[in-house]
Amino acid sequence: MAEGVKAIGWAARDTSGILSPLKFTRRATGERDVQFKVLYCGICHSDLHSIRNEWGNAQYPLIPGHEIVGVVTEVGSKVNKVKVGDKVGVGCLVDSCRKCDQCANNLENYCGQPVFTYGSNLPDGTVTHGGYSDLMVADEDFIIRWPENLPLDKGAPLLCAGITTYSPLRYYGLDKPGLHVGVVGLGGLGHVAVKFAKAFGLKVTVISTSVGKKKEAIETLGADAFLVSREPEQLQAAAGTMDGIIDTVSASHPILPLLSLLKPHGKLILVGAPEKPLELPVFPLISTRRAVAGSMIGGLKETQEMIDFAAKHQILPDVEIVPMDYVNTAMERLVKADVKYRFVIDVGKTIKAD
Repeated sequence: MAEGVKAIGWAARDTSGILSPLKFTRRATGERDVQFKVLYCGICHSDLHSIRNEWGNAQYPLIPGHEIVGVVTEVGSKVNKVKVGDKVGVGCLVDSCRKCDQCANNLENYCGQPVFTYGSNLPDGTVTHGGYSDLMVADEDFIIRWPENLPLDKGAPLLCAGITTYSPLRYYGLDKPGLHVGVVGLGGLGHVAVKFAKAFGLKVTVISTSVGKKKEAIETLGADAFLVSREPEQLQAAAGTMDGIIDTVSASHPILPLLSLLKPHGKLILVGAPEKPLELPVFPLISTRRAVAGSMIGGLKETQEMIDFAAKHQILPDVEIVPMDYVNTAMERLVKADVKYRFVIDVGKTIKAD
């Protein structure tokens, strides 16, 4: 068996979530593998949950990161998708069963045996490590080709935040010009949802608890309207006007006020993941055939489509670039929502090999 490749990453060792350098080994580049030098990696809220084991499934040491971009350094003998020197990305998945109906329909994200980019077990029993590291090896089927006109640094969070919001807009038919869509929460996911919705030609209303975000939503991100979710009069005035709502909030919050904003047959789509169950009032669903649904990232085919769409329309998340050794401070700021709107680690220039 071929010898692995020495790598350096930043790992959490326990539930404190404190990250520090770790030397480890990536697998040797197999015949269908792509090895690439990591240049940038976005920090996702999932990374924070994972390093602190808030979802109860962490395997330590844990190297997070699933918004990974870089440049190909080596390809296996059977790789046709990319070549050495190409720009590429890896999102939340690095493998799936490849046999089920979901995989057959390019929906690897809904496979019953997904292999996530970090903290998952590969078929040979090894644990996957994410993009807070200097190099990555992944099967070519889970590699995203990166458009030449899309900046790697600002574009990195599209591999999670981008597909998480693009996919439900497309799947639930909320991508037709002239439709009216609400976006709940103006954070890492929400601000990207607004950008994609506007690119689809939608009327967009941002719904937030924070009145201080109104100027940003309308003047900077291009939203058409803004509702403060704590103001019943504002919600009443907008009742029954929306075709769909993308709810990006991961804190517990009431959904009855959101349902009231939907037209009959409208859809409330949850992409945030509150830890406690939400209360679901049934009469507003039955009486107007409204639906509450969910969505999780997207398959590889759709992720490539999303990246190409973002490049065509120059849709880029608003990011703050930070060095590798700032990552623990970035996590503390993320807890306080003190970032507009995504951190991206400059791995290529700031990770140290010693």
